[in-house]
Amino acid sequence: MGFIADHRWEGRHGIGCFAIQVLRRLNVERLGAQGKPFAPLDPLYLSIALWKARNQASVFYSPGYNSPLFTLMPFVFTVHDLNHIDVKGSGSFLKSLYYDFVLKRGCQKAAYVLTVSEFSRNRIIDWAGVDPAKVVNVSEGVDPAYDPSVIPYSPGYPYFLIVSNRKRHKNEDGIVAAFAKANLPSELRMVFTGRATPALTDMLNRYGLAARCVFMGSVPDSEMASLYRGATALVFPSFYEGFGLPVLEAMACGTPVITSNRTSLPEIAGDAALLVEPDSVDEIADAMSRITQDEALRYELSRRGLARARDFSWDKTAARVEAILQSVEATVRT
Repeated sequence: MGFIADHRWEGRHGIGCFAIQVLRRLNVERLGAQGKPFAPLDPLYLSIALWKARNQASVFYSPGYNSPLFTLMPFVFTVHDLNHIDVKGSGSFLKSLYYDFVLKRGCQKAAYVLTVSEFSRNRIIDWAGVDPAKVVNVSEGVDPAYDPSVIPYSPGYPYFLIVSNRKRHKNEDGIVAAFAKANLPSELRMVFTGRATPALTDMLNRYGLAARCVFMGSVPDSEMASLYRGATALVFPSFYEGFGLPVLEAMACGTPVITSNRTSLPEIAGDAALLVEPDSVDEIADAMSRITQDEALRYELSRRGLARARDFSWDKTAARVEAILQSVEATVRT
């Protein structure tokens, strides 16, 4: 009967990008579920929707972390990371309940659990106590729109690009402190995606950096490649990432990258970025100084980054997902 999938995850966020890129490459029917897939009662609503679709498909797939409470249909779902339980302050009581009583059970009941890095795969296996063979890293890809031939954003000054969302694990405090401490050209600025918060504005004022910081607001997907391409470097020393797609997107544009030596980021960056200890303002500042002062280093990181980005594609990711779904369907038929 084929596959049915939850398209509700599609959107302008990490899981949303994964959902759009993978589902458009798969031959899957849409599940007729309503509401948000991360809503507290969605496990029940999802279960009802799957019961209604029981004669429509043989395997259910979700590109996000929603799991049904009950279903007779084999299912595969995607847990991108365990951010909400691993990162202090990013969870809540309801999320803790969901992870402990729905998500963990989902990992145990699913035919397969997909994820996007070896870091996340190992965390899921350890946390959920499941057979390692059923947790599969399908990775992520990079859209062909991210390319070194794009016209670079040219605001009239050099800039570090910070692709972020004001969440604490993005380490914006460390970035600002390092920028203040580093030996940097006076014309260099920080360009942040998103909008300023009072807390970040206060910090910039304390360091006397308000005039050297620009907030771009919500940047359309069609303009992100240009923003990457025009940057002196992407600065992304995050404390926690399940994958870290901005690292890959910057590399695909030929932009040097400074990123963290923690979680999934070293395996995504390989030898094509400057890796820093995110807790160390000194290390971040030193990387900023080196990358602005050393043209040969910037060239070498750009060259390595372009090669590294070619190892990742959404076609490969979708093919891995499809192979898993086909293997589950074959089991159903036997």
